[in-house]
Amino acid sequence: MGAMQAATKWLTTIVGGLLTALSAITLYFISVLFLEARKRKQLAPNVEAIGLGAVTNFFDTLGIGSFAPTTAWMKLRKMAPDSYFPAILNAGHALPTVAEALVFITLVQVDPTLLIACIVASVLGASVGEPIVQRSPVRLVQGVVGVALLIAAALFAMKNLGLLPPGGVATSLPLTLFVIAVAGHFIMGVLMMFGIGLYAPSLILLSILGLNPIAAFPIMMGSCAFLMPISGARFVKTDRIDLRIVIGMALGGIPAVLIAAFVVKSMDLVTLRWLVVAVVLYAAALLLRGAFAPAKAPAVAAPT
Repeated sequence: MGAMQAATKWLTTIVGGLLTALSAITLYFISVLFLEARKRKQLAPNVEAIGLGAVTNFFDTLGIGSFAPTTAWMKLRKMAPDSYFPAILNAGHALPTVAEALVFITLVQVDPTLLIACIVASVLGASVGEPIVQRSPVRLVQGVVGVALLIAAALFAMKNLGLLPPGGVATSLPLTLFVIAVAGHFIMGVLMMFGIGLYAPSLILLSILGLNPIAAFPIMMGSCAFLMPISGARFVKTDRIDLRIVIGMALGGIPAVLIAAFVVKSMDLVTLRWLVVAVVLYAAALLLRGAFAPAKAPAVAAPT
């Protein structure tokens, strides 16, 4: 009984420390976002982005994911230039993802060492990836995001067809698998900066390694909740971003997360996934066409 009480106390301490650190990081991100938006005169939220943030984060909490649907909608509606997408995704979904993490870190039990290691690895990966994205030419960003959408569409289809790994029952991993999980989350942190969502790859990797899929939720949500405000605070200071969209997505997304987590909890998502597959494939085609289309020749001045 004493050992069990000690373990419970240790877990409570770890969770409390994570939540305290997450709260501090989130407050820092909010302050940076507010100050930068005020300086740019972009405090007024984009109304369409409020609805977009509400819908995508509602279904994100239920397991659909937010990056691919958001990217597809922004591309189809031409809400922002393609090169803005990675920054808008990471900064705009940061606060709703924090809300998700606060729910799942406190409700779902998983090995705290694995949880912390994956979070740290993903944050380090994001630190490496963010400056690469900012220096990348527009065509490269279009190509990477387009490929990411193709992968997302394939994952949605595999989920509907029952082809994804079912996962195990473990809430911790042996050392070798532990290292693989941590290394994988470092790579996912890098890719997140290009707008490639972490949720699906994280869930698949941890399930293959034998972790209980439910136990994977605090890991994938915690990783995103830490890396997104940290990277988002850097993204909001760059030129490739529209802070009106970011603020709108956050305002719509936070209450949607709470409704999905505490009111709806679950629903039939198969039909919605097939719809997302169709829309995402179309948006991917548009992005890849932009990435690989021949460069336009510069206009020649008419002779005088």
